[in-house]
Amino acid sequence: MESAGRSASVRQVLAYRACDRVSGWLICFMVVFSPWAFGTTQSWAIWTMNVSGYLLGAVMFFKFWLRFRFNYRSARWPPGDVRTNQRASRFTVTSLAVLTVAILAYCLVSALNARASYQEGIFVYREHLPWLPHSYDQTRTWQTFFNLLALACFFWSTRDWLLGLTAEEERVSRAHVEDANYRRPVPARLRVLVWVLCLNGALLGAQGIAQRLSGTNKLLWFQETRLNKSAEAQFGPYAYRSNAAQYFGMVWPVGLAFWWMLRREARRTRETTAGFRRTRHHWLLPCVAVMAACPIMSLSRAGALVTMGMILVAAMIFLLAWRRRHPSVRFGIVLFFALVFALGAYFGWDQFSERMKQFDEGLELREKMYETARLITHDYPLFGTGPGTFDPVFQLYRASTDEYWPAQLHNDWLETRITFGWLGSALIGAALLIVLGRWFVPGGLEVRWPVPALLWLSVAGCFVHARYDFPFQVYSLQLLFLLVCVLLMLFSRRPALSAR
Repeated sequence: MESAGRSASVRQVLAYRACDRVSGWLICFMVVFSPWAFGTTQSWAIWTMNVSGYLLGAVMFFKFWLRFRFNYRSARWPPGDVRTNQRASRFTVTSLAVLTVAILAYCLVSALNARASYQEGIFVYREHLPWLPHSYDQTRTWQTFFNLLALACFFWSTRDWLLGLTAEEERVSRAHVEDANYRRPVPARLRVLVWVLCLNGALLGAQGIAQRLSGTNKLLWFQETRLNKSAEAQFGPYAYRSNAAQYFGMVWPVGLAFWWMLRREARRTRETTAGFRRTRHHWLLPCVAVMAACPIMSLSRAGALVTMGMILVAAMIFLLAWRRRHPSVRFGIVLFFALVFALGAYFGWDQFSERMKQFDEGLELREKMYETARLITHDYPLFGTGPGTFDPVFQLYRASTDEYWPAQLHNDWLETRITFGWLGSALIGAALLIVLGRWFVPGGLEVRWPVPALLWLSVAGCFVHARYDFPFQVYSLQLLFLLVCVLLMLFSRRPALSAR
């Protein structure tokens, strides 16, 4: 069990705990604020999030300084666990930290070593070092760097905060430090964060449904949009319905995974827990139902199809996990997911079926854009054109001025190759592989396989969207994706001897 070092005074300990409180408030603020601020697509919202991320990073580094300067060893999860080898876990986390710095350095070098700036429709060229990463629009690359820096601060600050024990958890851990059979509860900070995420997502979904039923074409009933002016093209605070579908598609599997964790904990503590407290985790299920139905109601074709596939996979996960349960349990699983689909279909199936008739036409237009975009990857294979530079560079490859000029490619996989090149894409891919494989490395919070499986489902849904849309170009979706990655970095499988 870690505790405060001898050199740390009461003042330093109180300062550290105050920093933890500030971190918790900032993290919850960013999680709640980002979707409601019209998806964080406008400059004022982006910089609000960036400043919040920088503050989080400053608080995190101040906590690191307190640990190093005063030899303060804060109580952490998993406390007092000597059954697992921490070396592999530390190597995994260190590797991800190195890759985070490498990605940020890649963007920074591209901005400092810019080949050109795009000003008022004209490329202004400058001297650069061609053997280093470089950018064809210095301003956009700087903005990408500032955004990614804030998101990196959010990622690592959230992980550091979630791994800390509260004062109550520290007391309980000390009392059970010698008890090998003690089953630790779900961390309190994880409870707070996921409850905030799920309740906020359910409220967001309810607002989107009400806004759609009202027929208004103003976001949150007061904000007009420059593009996508029809009510059917919007959903909730998102001016583009597909972005809203992508947000909900990432949130509801997280809520379902958290419900699984709380349900198992409630079964273990059934005799010592009061009635409402023992069953309050079931309130997550209506939240999940609303959030999972929203992609269908949004009228996003890709959003609805991906969500229906995710619902089938989630049902299979539960049926496999509970294959030995009574048939009524398995029937309840099928019934729940059927009701989720029915809820979405009831509010939007007629309009959705009409949109599906134009499905081939939409794919044909995007494939034409992809053909033009692939020409860019041939000319800039290694370093790409620079992070954030797709918009100005694409125009140079159009066959004529009549060809559509998109601000986003609607294919984040290809757009990442264009802007980051193979080198930058390899760094991002390596970081994702570490996150997705973290559960197989011992040394984290031990959970059964359905929990990471549902989180992988959330990530997989976003990856499918990224093939035909641009979730990774929207700040609020980037933040949510990183939050799911934080959760994946917390958990690990149970060793065979302790699995139950």
